[in-house]
Amino acid sequence: MKLRDSIQTATRGLKHAKLRSFLTMLGIVIGIGSVILLMSIGSSAQALILNQVKSIGSNLIFVVPGATKSGRFSSPASVQGIIITTLTNQDLAALEREPSIAAAAAEVHGQADVVYGNNNEVVTYEGVTPSFFSVRNFGVAQGYPFTDADNASFNHVAVIGSALAQTLFGAQNPLGKTIRVSNVSFNVVGVLETKGTGAFGVDQDNLVLVPMNVAQKQLLGINYFAAISVQASDAYTIDFVKSRVTQVLREDHGITDPSKDDFTIETQADVLSVLGSITSVLQIFLTSIAAISLVVGGIGIMNIMYVAVVERTREIGLRKAVGATDRDIIEQFLVEAVILTFLGGILGIAAGTAFTVLVWLGVSYFSPATGWVFSLPLTAVVLAVIVSTAIGVVFGIYPARRASKLSPTEALRYE
Repeated sequence: MKLRDSIQTATRGLKHAKLRSFLTMLGIVIGIGSVILLMSIGSSAQALILNQVKSIGSNLIFVVPGATKSGRFSSPASVQGIIITTLTNQDLAALEREPSIAAAAAEVHGQADVVYGNNNEVVTYEGVTPSFFSVRNFGVAQGYPFTDADNASFNHVAVIGSALAQTLFGAQNPLGKTIRVSNVSFNVVGVLETKGTGAFGVDQDNLVLVPMNVAQKQLLGINYFAAISVQASDAYTIDFVKSRVTQVLREDHGITDPSKDDFTIETQADVLSVLGSITSVLQIFLTSIAAISLVVGGIGIMNIMYVAVVERTREIGLRKAVGATDRDIIEQFLVEAVILTFLGGILGIAAGTAFTVLVWLGVSYFSPATGWVFSLPLTAVVLAVIVSTAIGVVFGIYPARRASKLSPTEALRYE
């Protein structure tokens, strides 16, 4: 029998049992749709995270206190919540003297209630040195950033995020107003440009930036830094500057054995590499979960095709009696299974794409600051078509072989 004849025969058989054909496809539609949706969500999340890191700047080097143990996904002790006090103002001054470094900025962090009148919001505040604004690309839309003089004089001034300004002041001009952070008063001198969610999930529009000296002495009661951001000079490669930062800090800390480093240095490329690996693993995990529904759908196809063999026993016997070979019978039932799964795959791709668009629209509407991007990987579509067709072949073989082994005589006697 020619393949075209098998396809026509299979199509007629599927049309005569529309409900059974629909129920058979449903499992594949759900499975393929789930794979498309979860792969798209994983890809969107990966793009969002990597774009956030890239937005920081391509010539930055990050220094955090504490050494990093061996291992690709290990992190410094300070990142794990352990207090490390090894980065100080002496380190910042030494880095600023290094010729290959264009600028360096230190920062500390805390959380507190920010209050203005009857309005308050729990936000992250950061104590930063004035160079932070240029090094980390934080532009000021209103007012001005505080200066070295403000920091040296312990002036209680603050630059706040655009969303926080709206929350606290509404339509009022925030400049010159007084806010309280942990019951310490600050005069608002600037409002940041809208930046959205930054690297590692920080909402950069709900920040309060205050001078480092005030944050250390009056808000946190510390004399060390949580991190130092280093901007490499354009005249040097990022790897060279990283090596110089390492050398400067070792000399400043009196470290001669590299294994005794009490700091961790990472470039943007290092961060992107680790985050890319983590998000890829997450994407594989999500896809694996969705693949379970594909297996369930495949088993459903096998069961329904098996029932179809039983229901069409007399038809099979009649076809074999008039000369159909075992191969013809296998081909007929296998083609039916492939057609069902292929159509189910196409419908699943459409359903998955539709739900992906709905997720994107929902996140964009309810949380526009996240910068969620629409991503539908071509690999997901191609994989869905290939997998759905393969499922039809794999799970259709057993019912097809069983049909081909029926004896014509016994099949014609079947009631």
